Amino acid sequence: VFPSFAPPQVEIQTEAPGLAPEELESLVTLPIESAINGTPGITAVRSSSAAGISVVKVIFNWGTDIYQARQLVTERLQQAQSKLPSGVETPQISPTSSPIGTVLQYAFTSQSTPLMEVRRIVDWQVTNRLLAVPGVSQVVAYGGDSRQYQVLVDHQKLKAFNITLQDIVEAASAANVNAPGGYFITPDREKLIRGIGRIESIEELQQSVITSRNGTPIKLSDVTDVQIGAAIKRGDGSFNGQKAIIVMINKQPQADTPTVTRAIEGAMEEIKAGLPKDVQVHPTFRQENYIDSSIENVREALVEGSIIVAIILIPFLMNWRNLAICLTALPLSLLIGVLALNWLGQGLNTMTLGGLAVAIGSAVDDAIVDAENVFRNLRENKYSPNPRPVLDVVFDGCQEVRDSVFGATIITIVVFSPIFALSGVEGSIFIPMGLGYLAAVLASSVTALTVTPALCAILLPYGNLPETEPWVARFFKKLYHPLLTHILHLEIWMSKPKLRA
Repeated sequence: VFPSFAPPQVEIQTEAPGLAPEELESLVTLPIESAINGTPGITAVRSSSAAGISVVKVIFNWGTDIYQARQLVTERLQQAQSKLPSGVETPQISPTSSPIGTVLQYAFTSQSTPLMEVRRIVDWQVTNRLLAVPGVSQVVAYGGDSRQYQVLVDHQKLKAFNITLQDIVEAASAANVNAPGGYFITPDREKLIRGIGRIESIEELQQSVITSRNGTPIKLSDVTDVQIGAAIKRGDGSFNGQKAIIVMINKQPQADTPTVTRAIEGAMEEIKAGLPKDVQVHPTFRQENYIDSSIENVREALVEGSIIVAIILIPFLMNWRNLAICLTALPLSLLIGVLALNWLGQGLNTMTLGGLAVAIGSAVDDAIVDAENVFRNLRENKYSPNPRPVLDVVFDGCQEVRDSVFGATIITIVVFSPIFALSGVEGSIFIPMGLGYLAAVLASSVTALTVTPALCAILLPYGNLPETEPWVARFFKKLYHPLLTHILHLEIWMSKPKLRA
C-alpha cells in the first residue's frame, strides 16, 4: 500500500503475569531499557507497561540492517536477563514485520460448535498452516476461549487431609512429565528406557498422586475437581455483534502483498474444507483491496486523460493520424516510467502510482509539441513549390522543438526537485511519488524524441494534409500572440524603475 516509511525497529515483549503496570515499569521495563541504551545505531527507545506485559520498542537509524539490529538487541537482552525478577518470562523479540504488515484479517464464527473448540482449531490447525505460507511472518489470534486443564481446589478437603496448595501445584506439574531412563544394554542390542508420564485425558490427571497417608495414596480427585475450562480472558473479539475469533496475518517486510494475499487465500480454502460445517470464516480486512483501488485510479486517470486529450486535440489538429500519434505516447510513457521505477528499486504502491497518475497530464505534452510541429512542416512542404524529402522535413520539424522539449522537461524536474530534500518519514513517503512523476516525465521526453518522430514519418505523409491550420488553432494563435506581446512589454516596463521615474 505504502512505501517502507518507518526506520528499522525491534520490539521486545515480556510477560509477567500478576504484576501491575507500576511494578512492571520499575522491575522489568527499566532494566531492559537500561541494557538496550548505548547499542550502536539506536535513535530512540520507547516503552509501554500494562497489566502483565511490558513492550519496549527500539528504533534504529535509517539504513540499518534489520537483522544486524535484532542481533545487537539479542546480545543486550542477555545482560538484562539476570536483573529481572523471578517468575518473569524470558523477553521475546517480535517477528520482523512491516509497520502496515497486516495483509488479511478473518473472523471465525460458529452456530453450535463451542468457541473453545473453534479456538483450539485456530491455534493448532489454522495458525500452523498459515505460518507455512511463504511471506507470512506472524499470525495473531484473539477472542474465544483458550482450552486448559483446570484443577479446582476444595479448601475444606485440603484442611481435612492436611495438604497445602503447594502440594497440589507440585503434584499437577509432576503428573505431566516424560522422564528419560537411559539405555538397557544387552550383548546384541540396546534399548531406550522412557518414563511416560504425560497425561492424555482428565481421568489420568485425576489419578495423579499427591502424597500418601498410612500407605494410602491421596489423589487429585480426592481433594480437587479436575475439568476442562476456559483460561482467563484478556480482551475478546466479535463480528457483527456475534462472538468470534479474530485472526490477523502479518507479512514479512520485503514480501509482495498481492502474492502473499493470494497464497493465504488459497491456504484458507484448504482449511475451510476441514472445519466443522457450522463454522463460518468472514474476511474483515484485505490490504490488497487498497492496492487494487490505486491501480484502478491510475487506469481511470489514463482513460479519462486520453479522452480529454482527444477532445482538446481534435478541433486543434483535425487529423486522426496526428491524434493517434499523440495518444500513443501516453501509455508508452507510463510503461517506460514503470520500468524505470523497477530499475531504481521502487515497487508499485499508492505513492508511486500516484506519481504516475499526476504525470499523465504532462506525459503527452512533448509528443503534442513534436507531432504538431512536424504536421505543420509537412503541410507547408506539401504545398511548397520545391518539396523536400519527407524524412528531412520530419527531422527538421523535431529539431526545431527539441530545445523547447528539453527545456520544459528540465523546468519540470527543477520545480519538483525540492521534494527530494525531505527526510525522515515524510521523505520516505513522498520521494517515491516524486520518482514516479519524474520517471514518467523523462520517459515522455524520450518517447517524443524517438517514437513520435518515427510514427510521424510513417503515418503523417500519407494522410490528409490541409492547406491551412484548423480555425480553432488559428483563433488561439491570434489570441495568444497579442497577449504574449503585452506581457513582455509589461515585464520590460516593470524592470526599468529609473526610466519610469
